[in-house]
Amino acid sequence: MRFRGKTIRRKIVALLVVPLLALVSMWGMVTHQMVGDAKQILDVRETVDELSRPIEQTVRSVQFERRQALVYLADPRRSDALPRFKREQRASDQAAMDLRESARAVRGKLSSGSRERLDGVLANIDGLESLREKVERNTVSRPHASTGYDGVIEPSYELLSRIPALDHATLDKEARAIAGLMRGRELLAREDALMAASLAAGRMTQGEFQSFSDRVAERRITYRQSFEALPDSEAKRYGEYWQGPDGRTLTSFEDEALRAGPDEAVRVLNADRWDSATASALLDLEELDRAANDTYEDRVDPVAHWVFLRAAVAAFVGLLAVLATIVISFRVGRGLVRDLRALRKEAKEASAVRLPSVQRRLAAGEQIDVETEAPRLEYGDDEIGQVGHALNTLQRAAVEGAVRQADMRRGVSEVFVNLARRSQVLLHRQLTLLDTMERRTEDADELADLFRLDHLTTRMRRHAEGLVILSGAAPSRQWRKPVQLMDVVRAAVAEVEDYERIEVRRLERLAVDGPAVADLTHLVAELLENATVYSPPHTGVQVMGERVSNGFTLEIHDRGLGMTPDALLEANLRLAETPEFELSDTDRLGLFVVSRLAQRQGVRVSLQPSPYGGTTAVVLIPGAILNESTEAPAEPLEAGREDGRGASPALAQRLALGRRPGAGSVSSPPQLGASEPPAPRRTGRPVELDAALEELDEPEDSIGRLFRGGGEHERPHGDQQSGAEDTERDGGPRPAHHDGPLPLPRRRPGNHGGPVLVSDHGRTVGEHRPREEGADNDPAVPSPAAGPSGESAFAAGRSDADGSGRTAPDTVDGLPRRVRQASLAPQLKTPAEALKALRRGSEGRERSREGEAEAERDPDEIRSRMASLQRGWQRGRQHNDGSTPEGNGR
Repeated sequence: MRFRGKTIRRKIVALLVVPLLALVSMWGMVTHQMVGDAKQILDVRETVDELSRPIEQTVRSVQFERRQALVYLADPRRSDALPRFKREQRASDQAAMDLRESARAVRGKLSSGSRERLDGVLANIDGLESLREKVERNTVSRPHASTGYDGVIEPSYELLSRIPALDHATLDKEARAIAGLMRGRELLAREDALMAASLAAGRMTQGEFQSFSDRVAERRITYRQSFEALPDSEAKRYGEYWQGPDGRTLTSFEDEALRAGPDEAVRVLNADRWDSATASALLDLEELDRAANDTYEDRVDPVAHWVFLRAAVAAFVGLLAVLATIVISFRVGRGLVRDLRALRKEAKEASAVRLPSVQRRLAAGEQIDVETEAPRLEYGDDEIGQVGHALNTLQRAAVEGAVRQADMRRGVSEVFVNLARRSQVLLHRQLTLLDTMERRTEDADELADLFRLDHLTTRMRRHAEGLVILSGAAPSRQWRKPVQLMDVVRAAVAEVEDYERIEVRRLERLAVDGPAVADLTHLVAELLENATVYSPPHTGVQVMGERVSNGFTLEIHDRGLGMTPDALLEANLRLAETPEFELSDTDRLGLFVVSRLAQRQGVRVSLQPSPYGGTTAVVLIPGAILNESTEAPAEPLEAGREDGRGASPALAQRLALGRRPGAGSVSSPPQLGASEPPAPRRTGRPVELDAALEELDEPEDSIGRLFRGGGEHERPHGDQQSGAEDTERDGGPRPAHHDGPLPLPRRRPGNHGGPVLVSDHGRTVGEHRPREEGADNDPAVPSPAAGPSGESAFAAGRSDADGSGRTAPDTVDGLPRRVRQASLAPQLKTPAEALKALRRGSEGRERSREGEAEAERDPDEIRSRMASLQRGWQRGRQHNDGSTPEGNGR
């Protein structure tokens, strides 16, 4: 056969795949069938050899045991009845043991049905123990005992008749005939047991006679049917036996008993003669059955060999046909396979190597030469060559398109970065101008508006920085020195619109490396903004953290509606894999920004259901960008100012002050002494602002404005409010009237107007705990801090003695700062100083009592005084930054 041309159609036709597969399938099925038949025949012979003899031996032993059991039940008083029954039991047990060993050897060669029947035979044999006990106690009747033994023997013959199961019709018919002969011998054994028991009892009931008659008739019919299926030689041998003296004697005894009836059957037969006739017949029939079985096995061998021979010939011929077909198909398809393999190699190289490499290099910003990355390849003129040309053209088009798309994305990114940089410059100038205006103004309303504008500008700066990050560029804000982690979180809170809802718990004193400060601040701010936006406005957002083995974890809890499991999984995958930013997915810009920042700094961010019903964002900050803060590090905003790209100087001062400038009150530091027991604590609340209530909900910018003390505010002695007002603040009655102008509205303790900084043990940082009312007014009741030597009186006037006019200043975290000789007992100071301090303390208390009855001063006067006092503090701290160990003038 000649194959002309190289077209795909002719090559596919020449291969003849379908005929080849059909030929192979047919050859395999025929070979398997013929070999299986031959193997089955050989397995049948082996199974019959190894299993039929143990079964026959077991059946014969159980038959003898059944006969002796019925005899014992018929006449239990016979002295030899029970010992003979015990002896037959032991013989049956030994035969059953041999059967189990043989069954284990041939179990794997049996079919599933034969295995189930074998298990049934063994289970019936195990059930003989209960029947034996009943026979020994003589608690069972002879018919029931006979039926029980019959149930053990009957499944054995059923198994023997099903073991051959050959596909050969002649052999299968002969096997069933041999099984029928064995069953006829079992029927003879049953009638022997019935007659022997009746002879031992001396009578036969009507039921026993009917069973005897049925067994005789069934045995004769079974033998007659089995003779027809046996070979002529075997049938002739059985016929000669039944026509011989032994067979005729047994038949005559059966006929006599049947003619005599139940009343006379036991009289017309002699027990010894019956026993002799049946025992001889059972032995002779067993020999005949064994001989028939041996003849059957001899007939199986030639049939099995012939089946094997036919299977081998068929397999060989089929193999030759399959080999010829394969050789022809291989010679025809070899060229086609070679061409297709080369084409496949080119296609896989283009799709799996070249195009991904081009995309990675374009994403990295490299320049790509199309002719180098997608060269023009030469192919033949046939159909395969045409496919190769098409693939090459497609590859070049894909590379060219990727290059054009990369150029376009690069241009768009550069435009975005340029616009964002310009916006950042303008926003920085705007922040500087706002800071100047905040310093210049003294009007509370204008200052509130400026703060609101300042905060919005800060948010705009963060959004512009997010655009830079999405464009692939680095943010402009950078720090060189480490910054406290708490300050980083505060800065992030300051960039959120609803900062008032955020509660930050105290964090450990760790510092963040300068290069990571901007990214970490932006990352936390994005997560905080998501938490506030996707939660109800009346709920809070908690920020807490703790040190772990690999760094530090921040947890942000909100109380929103949460996310579905699918949305949560998608968000976590996006945070973990950092996918390429797509312009079509604009509703998840924050996740893209967080993912980019986390990948840049090695931070791991994950979202999970919150215990409050919302969502929890877990930020794992690696230890590589953290270090222990053994001393006070540089302020983050100060570091930003050194680079010229941070916040305004006013924000740094606000951070140092721990409050927003221009406020009309100053936070009073906590009155703590070395020997003072802890006073009753109040729950944390934000500082009260001298502004209208509706202005307190407006957002603020910078770090210092957000985290300020939440205690009572100190006022000059001349401006102390009356005790009635203090009672009103604690929920008591309000004063009836004011002699002076009304004060500005103040935020009540229950209205949280800003984020609350909470320590690890739950107390608000900066929380002031004033002494109980009346402690100083009633000389009879000592204050909680009073000692035996009158230290409270000295402590009351300690600030006046120091000349400061106020108590010791607070740190940024709201803790009291050490003042020299502040906790020294009056007796240890100079007498003049001690007397002066005690005198000032008593005078201060007198002025306080007098001030309670005075009307409040004009709010404008109070605001002007406090603003002037604050500006003086700011200038003093700027000029005395190095006067304290912390370097912040505090």
